[in-house]
Amino acid sequence: MSLDKTSAPVGPADDAPAPAAGAATVAVDPRLVVREQGFAGYLSEFKRKMRGGDLGSIPVVVGLIIIWAIFTSLNSNFLTAGNLSDISVAMVGTGMIAVGIVFVLLLGEIDLSVGSVSGVAGAVFAVLAVTHGMAEWLALILAILTGAAAGALHGFFFARVGVPAFAVTLAGLLFWNGFMLQILGDNGTINLDSEGLVAKLTGYYFSDVAAAYALAVIAVAGFFLSSFFDNRRRAAAGVPSRPLSEIIVRTALLAVLAFAAAIMFNQYKGLPLAVLIFLVVLVVTDFVLRRTSFGRKVFALGGSVEASRRAGISVIGVRVAVFSIAGTFAAIGGLFIASKITSANQGAGAGELLMNAIAAAVIGGTSLFGGRGRTWNALLGVLVITSIQYGLALQGIASPIQYMITGGVLLATVVIDAVTRKTQKTAGRA
Repeated sequence: MSLDKTSAPVGPADDAPAPAAGAATVAVDPRLVVREQGFAGYLSEFKRKMRGGDLGSIPVVVGLIIIWAIFTSLNSNFLTAGNLSDISVAMVGTGMIAVGIVFVLLLGEIDLSVGSVSGVAGAVFAVLAVTHGMAEWLALILAILTGAAAGALHGFFFARVGVPAFAVTLAGLLFWNGFMLQILGDNGTINLDSEGLVAKLTGYYFSDVAAAYALAVIAVAGFFLSSFFDNRRRAAAGVPSRPLSEIIVRTALLAVLAFAAAIMFNQYKGLPLAVLIFLVVLVVTDFVLRRTSFGRKVFALGGSVEASRRAGISVIGVRVAVFSIAGTFAAIGGLFIASKITSANQGAGAGELLMNAIAAAVIGGTSLFGGRGRTWNALLGVLVITSIQYGLALQGIASPIQYMITGGVLLATVVIDAVTRKTQKTAGRA
């Protein structure tokens, strides 16, 4: 093998330039060329990503636009402030569970117990707060800790004992469902205080119009400052970064969406507390995955377990922590679902909840094969699913049709994911 000239040490005698020979061997990062070519550069970069299978969130965003357009053409009430506000509140319970599923999918695993764990959390809260008269805030904490413990138990059997995650969590689905039925007793339903802490999770709205606008301002300003300072750090480190003009365009697009949402909420009851909590959760979990060592370890395990082990990552510890996180968010989601119906009953966590939570994570863009995804995918995915449910309900279409359509959307998403990975491998990017 011949040595590249650029690898030889350069001394004072090497002042004579040889740019022609060297230029042909220098690989230029296409992200650096983009900023020099203006709009044409961004267009060529977009085409390069499409050829390489780097679709990102484009399919789900386009799909959401099409779904909203279809249902609006069928029923003008679909895009009313009241319906969109109801959709945003209704999606939070399933969305919280989907956030935990994203963590598990990043490992390339699955958790089939989250539906039952969410039901257990609601039942534990109801029994402690209503039956035994415990303070609601304490009962809420214990309910969430129950979910975390259940998830950690699943993670222990998977990571330490070596039982496949599918088998462990399938057993958990059955066990926790039975546990929920046991603690609810013969009556099977416990009604919650309609003015209590949990009931307010989905029932409270910030009626002051300033609240929604303040959240929009904070979101836009936070995005711009985060992007701006992140770019400065990347530039200082000599790695590719976005030009300021692109950051401004992205911020402007976010501002349009944020203030449109604020106007919509203020036309109805105001900013829902549930939506605020969900957005905070998404921001925090996205930071954990993208900016912390724990998040990098999760992605590393999703890429290659053996390479992660050789790099010194505690595979067992990360796996247990991830399943505990999934259980925690399943419990939180269960409390939001109990809040929506102001009760805990034997049907909690059953039906389509599990499939909708998994579908939301996958439809939003999280790969079933591990190593790719963000918690914001849960927002996109659950918005698609809930929009379909509400749109079909406005048309008076029965649940069986809803299941079939949601299943079709999920299948299309998985096919796109599989084709994307195959395209990336062909392009040498995976």
